[in-house]
Amino acid sequence: MRNVGGKLISVGLTALLVAGTAMSRAPEARGAPPPTITLYNGQHPETTAALVAAFDKATGIRVRVRDGDEDDLANQIVQEGSASPADMFYAENSPAMEFVHEKGLLSTVTRSTLAMVPARYNSPAGNWVGVTARLSGIVYNTKLLARSAVPSSVMDLADSKWAGKLGLAPSETDFLPVITSVVRARGRAAALRWLTALKANAGSHVYPDNETLTAAVNNGATAIAVVDHYYWYRLAYELGTVSMHSVFTTFAPRDPGYVLDVSGAGVLRSSRQQAVAQRFLAFLVSEEGEEIIAHSQSYEYPLGSGVTSAQPLRPFADLRPVPLSIADLGDGSVAVALLHKAQLL
Repeated sequence: MRNVGGKLISVGLTALLVAGTAMSRAPEARGAPPPTITLYNGQHPETTAALVAAFDKATGIRVRVRDGDEDDLANQIVQEGSASPADMFYAENSPAMEFVHEKGLLSTVTRSTLAMVPARYNSPAGNWVGVTARLSGIVYNTKLLARSAVPSSVMDLADSKWAGKLGLAPSETDFLPVITSVVRARGRAAALRWLTALKANAGSHVYPDNETLTAAVNNGATAIAVVDHYYWYRLAYELGTVSMHSVFTTFAPRDPGYVLDVSGAGVLRSSRQQAVAQRFLAFLVSEEGEEIIAHSQSYEYPLGSGVTSAQPLRPFADLRPVPLSIADLGDGSVAVALLHKAQLL
């Protein structure tokens, strides 16, 4: 996932930061200097900045944020090992969290924090907590394609009729869960053939990130692409309805391209401020934290404390993604290997 500029956060959330909540300003009350913790952030910088500001205001605890692509940050955490200056890692996709977990670098999340989120969206081992969800599907240009021509399955995009019409952003980590889903549905050999066909159909329409890809579909540079839903919603927010010449839709229910992916956060085992970092995790999935996400222009689905999005998204309960668990999506390594074999990376 690439970092995004633009206005992404709604204001007017001060009512959430009421006195007497679990996030009391305990450090200041004791007269001690407020602690500072470091977050490696692979999520949207603007949304994370709003969460950090609210947490600081509610608790007096400062969070130093290092923004970056989640794959780069995950690899850096692994390279730094026990010497990492980070206390926490916040990623957009579960494979990045699982990659760090598999290296033994995450602490167990406090049980009460995990309980704020339905168990199927948390780390199977309890080492990170799910914060938000997003959905993969199709964005298509309405001037170039009729709704009836849009494929119902992600597998259909391998058909040669999409040559010159398909756009790809293969280096985006958001694409990995879709590839993993195809592998689980059809096997590695079929997934490689599918990726090879996608490369041929895309031709020169290969883009560095999903923001550029979604904009390319909207302006007619390419006709169709696989992206997560929030890219289209954010573009619509930034450009306005009059300038939108594209639509986001899902594949058929339970299709391999209809993937629900989870963004999560965890505390590094090497952190010297375990209790403080755990407080920040609890805030992310608390009603206060999830309401900030719900009212932001990140357009993701909140997962914690029963909060629902305030944005005009399809209701979460109405989604019919392919039934894949966090464990099924794994760490993304198989998908990366296939991208290399297909010469898309």
